[in-house]
Amino acid sequence: MKPAPFDYHRPETVAEAAQMLAEFSDEAKLLAGGQSLVPMLALRLAFFDNLIDISRLDELKGIERRGETLWIGGGTTHATVGSDERVRSAVPLLSRATPLIGHFQIRSRGTLGGSIAHADPAAEYPAVALALDAEMEAVSPTGRRRIPASEFFAGVWETALAHDEVLVGVQFPVWSGRCGFAVEEFARRHGDFAIAGAAAAVELDSGDRILRCAIGLLGLSATPRRAAEAEAAIVGRPLGELTPEEVGELAVSGLDDIPSDLQGPPAYRRRIGAAMAAQAWLAATKEAVDA
Repeated sequence: MKPAPFDYHRPETVAEAAQMLAEFSDEAKLLAGGQSLVPMLALRLAFFDNLIDISRLDELKGIERRGETLWIGGGTTHATVGSDERVRSAVPLLSRATPLIGHFQIRSRGTLGGSIAHADPAAEYPAVALALDAEMEAVSPTGRRRIPASEFFAGVWETALAHDEVLVGVQFPVWSGRCGFAVEEFARRHGDFAIAGAAAAVELDSGDRILRCAIGLLGLSATPRRAAEAEAAIVGRPLGELTPEEVGELAVSGLDDIPSDLQGPPAYRRRIGAAMAAQAWLAATKEAVDA
């Protein structure tokens, strides 16, 4: 199939793009990497009278260390994120998650901001952003604001962005100390969307007691989820008291809206999610112990 007719616009600045969004309102959509939007348009699962192409705006690209955070422009491609040494050292979860995104062709064109703004609950970057308490930086004709990841994801393909806002960048906190990080997911084929997955980060003290941890879940709800209750139950305990299986079960214990679809029923997804959380926890804690 072919997309329905639309008008194509290529603004020269972020401000101009935001103004177009304000003018066209719900009849417009931003085009970044296009790896999700274009197939939806081609299948006529989505219709927009105006497409605003922001893929060539240099304002949206780049990676910068800003004190205790790492800023990544919304237009920075997955491939750039995955290969950048600053990302690898400052926010290892992003480096671990990137190879799991589709195939290399998708990673070469898809963007970090596009993935997060698309808000697919089975996508990797939203789960990482949520786990690490990232902040989304949005620009509209009336100004600039930051949105905590905990308030950003509203539903399947829904976010807290207003209709006239452009996601220009994301700030990720940088962890330090004896830390470990891991991302694990299960998909039927490499490159498919995950049935379920987990991103885990942990910091240990000198006696292997858990100082802090973060667990983000994907594919197990209408949005990426944070296993907050599991984290609260884990922090402060000696690592040796916890088994990965216990952590996995804790991570999925509070989920009450696991979807049922062609991938499997909720009970199946829950089992996969628990197993992926256990594997991610095991890998992250091993890295922290060896740090």
